[in-house]
Amino acid sequence: MAKIIEADVVVVGGGPAGITAAIAAGRQGVNTVLVERYGFVGGMSTAAMVYPWMTFHTDSGEQVIKGIAQEIVDRLQERGGSPGHLRDTVGFVRTLTPYHPEIYQVVATEMLREAGVRLLLHSFVDEVVTDEDHIRAVRITNKSGKTELRAQTFVDTSGDADVAYLSGAETLQGRDGDQQSQPMTMKFRMRGVDLGKVKQYMLDHPEDFYSKTPIDELSDLPLTGVSGFYSQWKKAALPINRDQVLFFAGPAEDEVLINCTRVQGLDATNVEHLTEAEQEGRKQVLMMAEFLQRDVPGFERASISTVAPQIGIRESRRIVGYYALTQEDVVQGRKFGDVIARSGYPIDIHDPSGKGVTASFITGDGAYDIPYRSLVSKNIGNLLAAGRCISTSHEALATTRLTPSCMATGQAAGTAAALSVKLKLSPIDVPIEQLQEELRQDKAAI
Repeated sequence: MAKIIEADVVVVGGGPAGITAAIAAGRQGVNTVLVERYGFVGGMSTAAMVYPWMTFHTDSGEQVIKGIAQEIVDRLQERGGSPGHLRDTVGFVRTLTPYHPEIYQVVATEMLREAGVRLLLHSFVDEVVTDEDHIRAVRITNKSGKTELRAQTFVDTSGDADVAYLSGAETLQGRDGDQQSQPMTMKFRMRGVDLGKVKQYMLDHPEDFYSKTPIDELSDLPLTGVSGFYSQWKKAALPINRDQVLFFAGPAEDEVLINCTRVQGLDATNVEHLTEAEQEGRKQVLMMAEFLQRDVPGFERASISTVAPQIGIRESRRIVGYYALTQEDVVQGRKFGDVIARSGYPIDIHDPSGKGVTASFITGDGAYDIPYRSLVSKNIGNLLAAGRCISTSHEALATTRLTPSCMATGQAAGTAAALSVKLKLSPIDVPIEQLQEELRQDKAAI
């Protein structure tokens, strides 16, 4: 018979959204459990090496994501684990935030412990027990056997909407028509990179880089990211379906994170597809490293230092909520009465089948609102979602999936889950004014 653990709130998935959700709920004084399948927290930021965090700001420089997310950055800075928010020398967004993944894991677990959260690592949710339109428990499997976690409110921060799917909640996947999702990427780091030589090549050959790269300011800026080397990439003609080299500096002085592999046409919720993606991604890593060493200035003495434990997933399942955020909402910078988070990151769709990236930038004040209704499952009464699997269109997901946005929706979902417990209400009935006031008190920028 399975062991039983009683809680008020259960959060499933210990990535950026799950961390902030659990901290927020725990700080509200409710009994909170966070479940994570790996032996460490951080989700895509650690397991898939999604680096750096982009972006806490609008294109004009206004910081629109604060709260627990900013507290994490502050604590990282205190520990020497981040330089804070730096100018993005790719030029795609205003700022990016480098961080040391090992220090991030420690900082996150310390904050969870301080909030009174019970953390269960090495635990995989494989069953959800429902009673009509409510979740009664999630069942996990780990080294101790089977455990049943019972709670009043559940938060799905799994990235793949696993809890929602297993509960029978309505979910969607990919773009309309063919359900194809953005490609997966196996990320890796290289050491021994001469970033001074990279920067000099950029200054000498500005035409070989992304059009928004701030070349005229580059001499006075620390090099944080590079998008280009178009001529080298075109000449190499690698069998990787993208159109440029993309990498980011750090965390060490001679180290970069390579974001170039591209695995398309596979479903991240299908184990056969995921197995194929992992293998293909690692083949592409070796191919990319050889190309960089041979053809890209500054990489002559570089070598692979780390490959991500798992392939990075941009898109899979998402919940059907009371409202689906749309491309028009994002591009128009739409404001909502039930706003619980904001973002200044543009729509950034890595083509599910082609080579390019489609960008749509935010007008108005450069930020859009994320409404609370997009966090609440439409047909499972006590289920919230945060992070990559909130209710959006395929296009809008291409901005809400970014880590700072995930952190912000996580804080909102965790706060709402706690309020639903304390007020004895379903999540959709939590008074939005009270939720917003709690978020403002906790320094969220709404």
